[in-house]
Amino acid sequence: MTNRRKFLKKTSAGAAAVALPLLWPSLAQAQWNNQPEKGAKLRVLRWKRFVQGDEDAYIANVKKFSDKYGIEVRLDHEGWEDVRPKAAVAANTGAGPDIILSTNDDANLYPEKLVDMTDVADYLGKKYGGWYPACEAYLRPDGRRWIGVPLGGTGSMMVYRDSLLKAAGVNAFPKDTDGFLKMFQALKAKGTPGGMALGHATGDSGWTQWLIWAFGAALVDKSNKVTIDSAETLKALEYGKELYATFIPGTLSWLDPNNNKAFLDGQIAATNNGISIYYAAKNSTDPKVKELASDIQHASFPIGPVGVPTEYHLFFNQMVFKHSKFPKAAKEFVRFMMEEEQYGPWMQAAGGYISQPLRAYEKNAVWTVDPKHTPYRDAVKNMRPAGYMGKLGYASAGALADFIVQDMVAEAVSGAKTPKEAMQRAAQRADRYYKV
Repeated sequence: MTNRRKFLKKTSAGAAAVALPLLWPSLAQAQWNNQPEKGAKLRVLRWKRFVQGDEDAYIANVKKFSDKYGIEVRLDHEGWEDVRPKAAVAANTGAGPDIILSTNDDANLYPEKLVDMTDVADYLGKKYGGWYPACEAYLRPDGRRWIGVPLGGTGSMMVYRDSLLKAAGVNAFPKDTDGFLKMFQALKAKGTPGGMALGHATGDSGWTQWLIWAFGAALVDKSNKVTIDSAETLKALEYGKELYATFIPGTLSWLDPNNNKAFLDGQIAATNNGISIYYAAKNSTDPKVKELASDIQHASFPIGPVGVPTEYHLFFNQMVFKHSKFPKAAKEFVRFMMEEEQYGPWMQAAGGYISQPLRAYEKNAVWTVDPKHTPYRDAVKNMRPAGYMGKLGYASAGALADFIVQDMVAEAVSGAKTPKEAMQRAAQRADRYYKV
């Protein structure tokens, strides 16, 4: 994550106006009774910053918690790709951090190792207007017990240079996949191509999920039967081949930092990303990079032949492990960090990088202080979970962690395999998880 941090480390804590505390009409319905263990100490693991304001505000909130409860909190930061394996080690060995902030449906890899967080989730949901459906799909897979508490997400929106689109004859960002392909073709013809990650990027290769969903395909159906080898997937991959032909060379090996770097270096005119590229430009000390900020715009992915939005975004969870000696203190920490007094300012400091999981936070001032923030507001609200259309659990989590869909798309669009071969390989790999 070094490259990404290099470009983003000067990201501001956000010039967003500080909102006054909101009044929650459901406060009377939300009851919380919990007493942390005496002498409790906690260890928390989270990802390293992409936006400086996120980390600064989170650390400040941790200090507030420690000051209020007298509980020492050790906060560790790991690179994006390192959090998942460290969480798996903690689950398998029964040792390590008490709380881990991780991604997507990682919690479904080891639900039996996690503390039941239903009381925390119910309290927060009642107080703050309820959780979005994707949150329940990821962390309440049986419809009853919460195996973690949603933290939010990072929207995967299209990030583009408005002037370069116009120079290529594209006056408005396309709303459908036909126009989307024509836009990329026009950008390449103009010598200002686009590009999206096709390597094992935890967040940015997620556009491949949008691709198959947009054409009506899915890895599995509602009964968790593997359905990726289908006519719909074939159409998606054929479209993907045309799209990939317009990309800047090298995207097959791109990880999460690479498209940021390419965009900020002026190598590409369009990509998919969180809002971090915009803030890296806006707060850069390099005048040439800073100048990009006024030209950057954001848009949702277009709608494909399926006729409805098929948004994929990166989801964040908070997991408390059963090996913790202080589970009540850990629950108190999670609840405290999600309360408006802490969560609201954290959202603002992150400058739109964090999209809320609770409906009440749609009103946070960060979404209106700058119109370029607004497209990211409803990321968690509108997202499909990665295991769509099936039920989430060990199989969906394992398949996602194994990059099955991403690899299939990369193989097919690059010509490493025929679309049919890529689909068959993906189906065989998926079967290893879904037939367990």
